[in-house]
Amino acid sequence: ERARERTVPASRVGRLASFGGRVSLGPPHLTPCPLSADGSGSVLGSSPFLSEANAARIVDTLCKVRGAALKIGQMLSIQDNSFLSPQLQRIFARVRQSADFMPAWQTRRVLAEELGQDWREKVASFEETPFAAASIGQVHLGVLRDGMEVAMKIQYPGIAQSIRSDVENLLALLRLSAVLPAGLFADNTLRVLQRELEWECDYRREADCARSFRQLLAGDSFFEVPRVVGELTTRRVLTMELGSGVPLDQCQELPQDVRNEICLNVLRLSLRELFHFRFMQTDANWANFFYDAGKHQVTLLDFGASRPFSREFTHHYIEVIKAAADRDRAKVLQKSKDLKFVTGFETKEFEEAHVDTVMILGEPFSTPGLFDFSVQSTTRRVQALIPVMLRHRLTPPPEESYALHRKLAGCFLLCAHLRSRIPCHDLFQELYRQYWARERGA
Repeated sequence: ERARERTVPASRVGRLASFGGRVSLGPPHLTPCPLSADGSGSVLGSSPFLSEANAARIVDTLCKVRGAALKIGQMLSIQDNSFLSPQLQRIFARVRQSADFMPAWQTRRVLAEELGQDWREKVASFEETPFAAASIGQVHLGVLRDGMEVAMKIQYPGIAQSIRSDVENLLALLRLSAVLPAGLFADNTLRVLQRELEWECDYRREADCARSFRQLLAGDSFFEVPRVVGELTTRRVLTMELGSGVPLDQCQELPQDVRNEICLNVLRLSLRELFHFRFMQTDANWANFFYDAGKHQVTLLDFGASRPFSREFTHHYIEVIKAAADRDRAKVLQKSKDLKFVTGFETKEFEEAHVDTVMILGEPFSTPGLFDFSVQSTTRRVQALIPVMLRHRLTPPPEESYALHRKLAGCFLLCAHLRSRIPCHDLFQELYRQYWARERGA
């Protein structure tokens, strides 16, 4: 199914009508969906609400309204989620691939409102059909008067104003699809995502984040951050120098040593962002990393999800990873309490499942030599523990962990996708030594 040109409903009433009017909840449209063979379904289970016909309507609705609901759907689809039913997984996989795009007249209206009626005089050329369309905006190719090719990201109208209502509508949809486990803390999760989405809708903030990363990585020979074109950037339009290359998920057929180097550098950068910069671009979408084989460089894109981390958080978090790397279960649990992942009043079953999960995720950093991501079974083993944690969790995770874990999961999934073999143990041990050396010298 291909993306289509469709007007984005800009008013809250129009968006609510799109949500409410597209899904049939009763006969004759309701077609029950079978449960899994053992009758249990997934953690969220299957639901008659998610018949094939309704699933198609939900996909159509999310791609039409875009915004927060589509963004959250895309976030969910890029992870390996055992708590989503197969029907929801298929829905979110479809909406991740593409959103529908604005018609040209609506695009021109946004540009005129943001850049002025004379916006065309500020560029030599502008392609009216976008080359990418996502949840919050779409991207067009342009050429400046000096010949520089640029990517112009244009925000859909009404998106920023509709975040809260869109999140509420999506939460209602998830509740209709199945009973949400209390341990999922869905309200808290979506509240954190709502705040992140509000950041992403502010393109001036994203431009500042891009400039910060360009400065932080100025001396890095492997990563490149495109230049922001300030005179063509506003709260709803972001113009940046056009990057080159292909998304990293299209690099599977590159030689093994090249794939290893890409993954090692991406993982190293993620750890540097957290423990050195304390400022991370948290969007795990592989399309935000473009590899140029001619330059042997990766261009970094999309900085809207960038966020800071406190010194207190990174102090505790690096010790959780160190404890997992050292296979020290007692320290993993203690440092998890320091981080407020656990309260200390959970059941023994929950504590064991939590520590098991951390130990599994820490295996790349505890394995001497090269860690082979192509043969790891991390996802399957973690998924087996999630139902226990959802049943017995007493407190939501720290706010910082939502975006951080999406990013780290995305890095690990990329390493598995590219079948990389990299020295994660040595990478972390060196970073750990550098971290505390800097802190002692601070």
